Amino acid sequence: MRNQPLTIPASQHKPRASALGVMLFAMLTLGCTAEADIEAGKTAAAPCQACHGKDGIGLTPQTPNLAGQKELYLSNQLIAYRSGTRKNNIMSPLAKPLSDEDIANLAAYYASLPAGGSR
Repeated sequence: MRNQPLTIPASQHKPRASALGVMLFAMLTLGCTAEADIEAGKTAAAPCQACHGKDGIGLTPQTPNLAGQKELYLSNQLIAYRSGTRKNNIMSPLAKPLSDEDIANLAAYYASLPAGGSR
C-alpha cells in the first residue's frame, strides 16, 4: 500500500478568521490611516461614559478602565468586538457600527487620558 497525501475535500474546508489575523489586519489598516482625531474621539465617547466614566475610569469593578491604555490595544479590542472574534453582550453591539476612523479616534482619545483618571 502506497502512502497517499492527506487531502481535505473542498466541501469540508471552512476558512476561519483567527484573533491573530484580525489583530494583524487592525495593525496594518489602522496604522496606515491618517492621524486620529482626539477631539472627535472625545465626542464619540459620550455613550461610553455610562460604563467607563467621564474620565475613562470604569464605574464598577467589572468595567475596565480605558484611560491611559495603549492606543493599539484599544483599537484591537474594538475591532475584535466589531468583528465578533471577541464577544460581550454590551460591547459587541456598540462596536458593530463603528468605522475604522471611529475606532482610531476613540482609541486615541482614551490613550490620551491620564491612567489614574482625574479623580
